[in-house]
Amino acid sequence: MFHDPVLDRLIRIAYEQNLSLVSTGTRVLQARAELGVAIGEFYPQLQQGKGSMIYDRPSHADPTAAPQSLIRNFWRDALGLTVNWELDFWGKFRRGIESADAAYLASIAGYDEALVTLLGDVATTYIGIRTLQTQIQIARENVVKQKKALAIAEAKFHGGTATKLDVYQAENVLGATEATIPQLTIQLKQGLNALRVLLGMAPQPLDELLGRSTQIPVPPKDVAVGIPADLVRRRPDIRAAELAAAAQSAQIGIAEADLYPAFSLLGTFGTVASNINGNKLSQVFQGKGITFGFGPSFQWNILNYGQITNTVRVQDAKLQGLLVDYQNAVLKAQQQVEDGLASFLKGREQVEYLRSSVAAADAALGLAILQWNLGTRDFTTVLTAEQNLYTAQNNLAMAEGGVSTGLASVYRALGGGWQIRAENEFVPASTAEEMRGRTNWGELLPPPGTPQPPAPGLPTPADVNPNPRAPQW
Repeated sequence: MFHDPVLDRLIRIAYEQNLSLVSTGTRVLQARAELGVAIGEFYPQLQQGKGSMIYDRPSHADPTAAPQSLIRNFWRDALGLTVNWELDFWGKFRRGIESADAAYLASIAGYDEALVTLLGDVATTYIGIRTLQTQIQIARENVVKQKKALAIAEAKFHGGTATKLDVYQAENVLGATEATIPQLTIQLKQGLNALRVLLGMAPQPLDELLGRSTQIPVPPKDVAVGIPADLVRRRPDIRAAELAAAAQSAQIGIAEADLYPAFSLLGTFGTVASNINGNKLSQVFQGKGITFGFGPSFQWNILNYGQITNTVRVQDAKLQGLLVDYQNAVLKAQQQVEDGLASFLKGREQVEYLRSSVAAADAALGLAILQWNLGTRDFTTVLTAEQNLYTAQNNLAMAEGGVSTGLASVYRALGGGWQIRAENEFVPASTAEEMRGRTNWGELLPPPGTPQPPAPGLPTPADVNPNPRAPQW
């Protein structure tokens, strides 16, 4: 909207390098992996291959052991497979997948919220820097004007047509104006330092990046933001609040499943052999050594109903709190949109008034100096005109910065900016390469150049009541 190439470049750098955003992106990858863990719980929970080779010496002091003539040391080896599958009769594991899936989508919304916040901070910090640069320039220009007035006052004093009072008063006004420059410079340095952190950059000069221009970004005359009540639905924090409630809703189903018996299928298959009674260890690979067992089982916590039902109530209370948090997030979003619109629209009116004020103050200063030179006005009129001009110009600069900041806050309140990530991954290529080099991420962290599928659960402009998608597993 500002058509400012420097701001566009800063936005791109912040998106690619901001460390807080990278950290948030790793939490998306973590949620992806946790979803994979939840999906794995739906299938046989225990799948173990086992093998052993043991040298066994029975006790010679155990009266319950075999007769002494039969007791001797021996080897025994075994190979086997054990499977335990708790069947999902009551939706326990399906609810777990739904909860993990909603948590994954919420992590994406959290990333988008961090991205919106980052871009909003970059825009407002940049506008603040340009505003301070303009204020410093205004102060310096007024210092030049006030130095000329001081020189005239000193010349008149030495010529005997003015008193020392005029000189002191001129020095007082000049000193006050000069004193604002160091204070504004401090604020400018702080703004530049904040911008470096947002860009993920170590302390270094930003002159080349910011360019020579110090103009405050100018918003267009006409701004179309759409219908705020509809656009606010795309805010990532609202999506995150909705998805957090969806994840918690599934937790109720997980807790309720413990009220009912858990049915499982158990199975073992393997071979065992020893070197006792003429047998051989190699028989572990022959049919003679095969052993197996299988069958159903169930487990029912029949005496823990008080604990289980209260656990369900705990999860339900958490859900109700998250539903209220969702409603509160919507209300706060609407407030922020209205505040931003008011700041932008009323700020433009303020700018127009202040421009008229600056023009009048500038004309008044010219007349005051002319009349003072003609002797029809005292020097106090000139000093007052100088102060009025500087104040009006400074106020105008701050108001212009406020209008631009107001527009940035409108788009921030409407949740704009996360779309910049498009089909990109949630961590930079260097971070992804480092993680792939350390751990086998498989398809959860695709190689560079792989298109990122559209984030599920995100509303489109045609959506009027978008809901989180069903889990894809």
